[in-house]
Amino acid sequence: MVVIQRVVKATTRKGKKVLIKKEPQVNEGPKRALFLQGRRSSDKLRRLTKDLFDIKKPDAQLLNKKNDITVFEDATPVERFCRKFETPLFVMSSHSKKRPDNLVIGRMYNYSLLDMIELHVENIECMREFACQKIVLGTKPSLVFNGPTWEETEELKHLKSLFIDIFHREEVESVRLQGLEHTISFTATPEGKILIRSFNVLMKKSGTRVPRLELEEMGPRIDLTLRRSKLPSEDLMKEALRKPKELKVTKKKNISVDGLGTTHGRIHVGKQEIQKIQTRKMKGLKKTPEEIKMKRAAKRSADNNNVNKIKKQKLG
Repeated sequence: MVVIQRVVKATTRKGKKVLIKKEPQVNEGPKRALFLQGRRSSDKLRRLTKDLFDIKKPDAQLLNKKNDITVFEDATPVERFCRKFETPLFVMSSHSKKRPDNLVIGRMYNYSLLDMIELHVENIECMREFACQKIVLGTKPSLVFNGPTWEETEELKHLKSLFIDIFHREEVESVRLQGLEHTISFTATPEGKILIRSFNVLMKKSGTRVPRLELEEMGPRIDLTLRRSKLPSEDLMKEALRKPKELKVTKKKNISVDGLGTTHGRIHVGKQEIQKIQTRKMKGLKKTPEEIKMKRAAKRSADNNNVNKIKKQKLG
């Protein structure tokens, strides 16, 4: 059976704004994330999901009810949820005898599944178990990825990209020093473990203009290991990473930058006729009556010479 998609047209000004907002944007804001549960979930996973949701707020949506979803077998329900709540990212927790304490992180492209990675939560200490458990709403964390292991396999490369998409917020040109108050550290060990640590940045007096920084762990403290993954094809990933024409930087001709950072430009100027250039009209630049008479006399003599030449040619 073929289902014909209904064409939605706005009938009001407010409806038109809503439809325009849902269209693909050239400059997108922070990506929203959906946190949901599978058929079963453990208390450990519920606490972890709540902590991740608190860090991601307000760009997050939390679903407390359980859902009969096995995302690796059928991703259609998750795609439907992401389309409904306008969330290109999702974090799903599940617990079973075969795969206990399971966490799936994935993202969408054009409301279809792009990639996802399944992780095993070995150990977790939630934010409420630490003395410092307060986090300011909408804080922009600084992300630190430790170790060269992140670039060794395709799975870890995609996992790093997923972590950046989840915890990344809006683009900023500059950050004030007081804004660096939250740091998340990601460490990939050679043994195959992924360690996530969250710190509160404290600024102490140092006697200089630059304060002395101290890190106070605020949670959550998470130990993960890789299980399964579903990575996109090269063509699909290339299409997802394609930039619109408005964001492409066109190279300007005849412009170069030297070693000191100075920009040099070459300008090509056509032939100039100085006699025809319009100059500023000033009294000092005006011609005197004598100069005007001399110019008229020279013009009359030139005309007479031309007439005489023509007559001679006719007589000859």
